[in-house]
Amino acid sequence: MKDVITRQTVVDKLAAYLHHELSLSGLVAWAETALMDGEFDGKHFGDIRDVVARVGVADVRAFGRLGKTANTCSGD
Repeated sequence: MKDVITRQTVVDKLAAYLHHELSLSGLVAWAETALMDGEFDGKHFGDIRDVVARVGVADVRAFGRLGKTANTCSGD
């Protein structure tokens, strides 16, 4: 049985990256694997999947521009 990826799992991975305990390539690799093989918590499936998908493309050069566009659209 696979471990279920919860919101806390995502928070823990992002915190590890922000505290320099996990490299960007490690974070991206985790997200890509989670998207392909992971089992997401059904209660928050859509939210978790969307965040993990964004993390999975964090090493793409255009990602920064997409993030700025998203923040502009959301009013941030």
